Amino acid sequence: MIWLEITIVLGAILIGTRLKGISLGIMGGFGLAILAFFFHLKPTDPPSDVLFIITAVVTAAGALEAAGGLGYLAGLAEKTIKKYPHRITFIAPLITYILTFLAGTGHIVYSILPIIATVARDTGVRPERPLTASVIAAQQAAIASPISAPTAILIGILAPYGIELLDVLCILVPATLGGILMTTLVVNRMGKELSEEPAYKKMLEVNEQKDLIKELDTYSKVSNSAKLSVTLFIVGIILIILLGAFKNLRPIWQINGKLVFLDMPTTIEVLMFSIAALTMLTCKLNPTEISKSTVFTSGIQAVISILGISWLGDTFVNANQAQIMELVQTQIVKHPWQFSFILFFMSILLVSQTATIRSLMPLGLALGIPAITLLAASPAVNGLFFFPNYPTILAAINLDRTGTTRVGKFVLNHSFMIPGLIATSTAVIIAFGLVKYLF
Repeated sequence: MIWLEITIVLGAILIGTRLKGISLGIMGGFGLAILAFFFHLKPTDPPSDVLFIITAVVTAAGALEAAGGLGYLAGLAEKTIKKYPHRITFIAPLITYILTFLAGTGHIVYSILPIIATVARDTGVRPERPLTASVIAAQQAAIASPISAPTAILIGILAPYGIELLDVLCILVPATLGGILMTTLVVNRMGKELSEEPAYKKMLEVNEQKDLIKELDTYSKVSNSAKLSVTLFIVGIILIILLGAFKNLRPIWQINGKLVFLDMPTTIEVLMFSIAALTMLTCKLNPTEISKSTVFTSGIQAVISILGISWLGDTFVNANQAQIMELVQTQIVKHPWQFSFILFFMSILLVSQTATIRSLMPLGLALGIPAITLLAASPAVNGLFFFPNYPTILAAINLDRTGTTRVGKFVLNHSFMIPGLIATSTAVIIAFGLVKYLF
């Protein structure tokens, strides 16, 4: 019976992935209906914390974009990249990492990818190199950001075992940055030089190349509202880090004789909505502008996708937890680090870091894996690159007019595979090393 259920789960994921957009969430909900009505699996509670956090963060980020703050940040990034164009393969991933770390969502990189593609092409650098490294850097940063949904859910699960936000940042920030550094060193030599690329030569011959410089010159005028919105957003991030590091700063109540602190997921949600409100009021924004922003639209699509697919995966894992534990317990108990592989493969199927953490971290704890080991293994949830269907990956492919960033003949031999594998494996190795020496 479990194999039929697995077929339903995989079928929903594969069909949803192929149809793209919110179809992943829709097919996840359809798969859940089949498991509930025909296989009599009891649906788990929907991943409300995940959805609330993403909604709050993308609302604040949407206000940031509507106020011009996102354009301001992209303008600063553009100036930095153009100042050192020949080092774009190293600088661009660092910039997308920082932007994602600050915003809490990788969808923010849509504004910077066209700049990377154009500057690389005009400098004679193979665009595939900085584009792939930058997209992977954004995925890595999402697991290390103090305001991202994956981080918040990870803290919520591991907090009862003594793991706080500061512990997460101390491990995941250097681990993911180390993974990106290793990736840039490798991709810097990936593929032929642009001048030797056959597809690019052919494009020049038929004069199909399009100049994007004019399209990118949108950040020359910076309003006071843009700067104010960025300041408010950064203040919000700093407050979240402080409240995560020092829980005594959070509201506290006495319930049944016990002191109960405001949990971090709720803290992030409240602060992000507050930042959105302050940005809307001080920058005099029309609420419609926020709801129409690119970041908000992409984020809400992610909410629908995560709701369906995470709910489906969580229900399947919960219903078959005993069988799964029996299957992997002996090996995992002997070698807890191998749980990283389970996280990686499930992230490929669920196409969501947050959904993977929410579904599998409780299983890891049930298997007796120490919480600190699970923290070290958490960068393994960055398997989103494995199939070239993630929105930021598709955007990078479409923006590279030279044709160097592409999906191979066999699908899996695409431009993001090597950078993704290097970044994720390196981050996991560094994380385990840091855990060993710091805890």
